[in-house]
Amino acid sequence: MSIDLDALKRWTGRTEEASDLVTPRLVRSFEATFAPHLAPYAEGEAPLALHWCLAPPIAPMGAIGTDGHAAKGEFLPPVPLPRRMWAGGTIETLAPLRTGDDVTRRSVIGDISNKQGRTGPLCFVAVDHELVTPRGVALRERHNIVYREAAKPGAPASPTPAPEQPRPADLVWQVASSPVFLFRYSAITFNSHRIHYDYPYVTGEEGYDGLVVHGPIQATLLLNIIATLSGGEPIRLDYRGVAPLIAGDDFLVKAKRLPDGGIAAWTEGSDGRVRMEGVSRVA
Repeated sequence: MSIDLDALKRWTGRTEEASDLVTPRLVRSFEATFAPHLAPYAEGEAPLALHWCLAPPIAPMGAIGTDGHAAKGEFLPPVPLPRRMWAGGTIETLAPLRTGDDVTRRSVIGDISNKQGRTGPLCFVAVDHELVTPRGVALRERHNIVYREAAKPGAPASPTPAPEQPRPADLVWQVASSPVFLFRYSAITFNSHRIHYDYPYVTGEEGYDGLVVHGPIQATLLLNIIATLSGGEPIRLDYRGVAPLIAGDDFLVKAKRLPDGGIAAWTEGSDGRVRMEGVSRVA
């Protein structure tokens, strides 16, 4: 499939603004979904990474694509590749969100590029976000989205990662990846992407071995295990998805202090292979 990159690049610089309220109910729902795998936070503050639950796109049923996502071509460019995934990004925390905050997210399309991957053409869209509370900027983020071709009949959704020795860690969390866990996160983020709840679709149409654990679930756990190990919120985290994490078995979230003062964190599937990884460093 050919991609008209010049046409897509016309979306670069496009902006969007959305606002939401950090409600007590949202905070309780987030806590109930992730506890006990959350970093400590002060009374009245919101748990780390709750921002991914704020101001989600809310499209009417008639504007949803076959994959459950809102149709492309409004804020996000109309990339002609059907599969959309959370590829990774960079997040910088400046101040905590608080219960009762009215939060505004200002977004801009930062960059659009493509390349030929092992499984076919890939298109990357980078979106820069800034979250602002009445006290000022609380968080900055670059979110990297990757678009891929539809799965070919009989082909796996992505290459099987090479075996590797388990990495030593200073802190390890074991997390159950049940369908209920995925459903709860989809509910509090208003995420209707079918790969997280529709087993016949994700296995038959997209070629995965089962339901796929959300990228932001893994990123939320990376942020919180780093903050737990460091004794505070990470200042800057660069992270990337390595391979899909399939739900069903427990998975591990690990973190290790680095000699330069940074902290590395990653998720491992039940087979010991890394699924998402990142490094937090002091700016």
